[in-house]
Amino acid sequence: MIVITTPTGQIGGRLLDILLTEIHTGGEELRVIVRDPGRLPEAVRARVDVVAGSHGDADVVEQAFAGADAVFWLVPPAARASSLDAAYSEFTRAAGKALTTHGVGHVVGVSALGRGTPVADRAGLVTASLAMDDLLASTGVAYRALANPSFMDNILRQAVSIRDDGVFTGTLGADRKAPIVATRDIAAAAAGLLLDRSWTGTGEVAVLGPEDLSPNDMAHIMSEVLGRPIRYRRQSLDEFRATLAGLGDAFVDGFVDMMRAKDEGLDDGRRTPETASPTSFHEWCAQVLAPAVRE
Repeated sequence: MIVITTPTGQIGGRLLDILLTEIHTGGEELRVIVRDPGRLPEAVRARVDVVAGSHGDADVVEQAFAGADAVFWLVPPAARASSLDAAYSEFTRAAGKALTTHGVGHVVGVSALGRGTPVADRAGLVTASLAMDDLLASTGVAYRALANPSFMDNILRQAVSIRDDGVFTGTLGADRKAPIVATRDIAAAAAGLLLDRSWTGTGEVAVLGPEDLSPNDMAHIMSEVLGRPIRYRRQSLDEFRATLAGLGDAFVDGFVDMMRAKDEGLDDGRRTPETASPTSFHEWCAQVLAPAVRE
């Protein structure tokens, strides 16, 4: 039995699709935790065990983890949480207890790059995510944190600006190269770990895309795919903070601190042949960004 959290989300939904394709009749069972079961397609609901509620709720995870062999763990965004600790570790604490109670053997969590870097303790959302990893690892389960850089898919939030103005923005230096990953590759990495649970102990699995790119590199690729000039405009951190107006102070500070840390090298130095994932930015732009911009 594999338990999947956030099965209607960007990563969890893709993971569920992969597992439903890989698992055939008589194979491994799937269970999902979802706030609104109605958001799952009827055909999916017919093939999985559904536990309704939040996976931050002790009663929900107690029910969901009973009889489970493995869990996919992803903390949902909590833009109005009182603190980053509340959004990550406190949200996860009940699940940590339930993992121990029910003897769950393996957990795969979505986390971030940065552990061991000089800026890891002042990287906002990333610092909180790493603390959550430590909490899960302390339960004694075999744990793998998927250590991710920024997501290609986040650029979709700027589809209108790219379409109307030929501009996308960010806080990194225009020529600073960094890894960037498609969320579908994160889901695929999670699926591989959940289906082959021969691994033991705790550790990280970095999922970094096939190449490091600067914002200027990305603008060049977007221009090529979209057939029109696209340029990058760097925002100051104060400008970026202003775009987050209306969200909770803890989340805003955490987001700004994370972006500052990325510009100071949070995601640097982790690329090896083993950390590469298959989807290139060019491929993602052609398959995902271009249709969104045309809409």
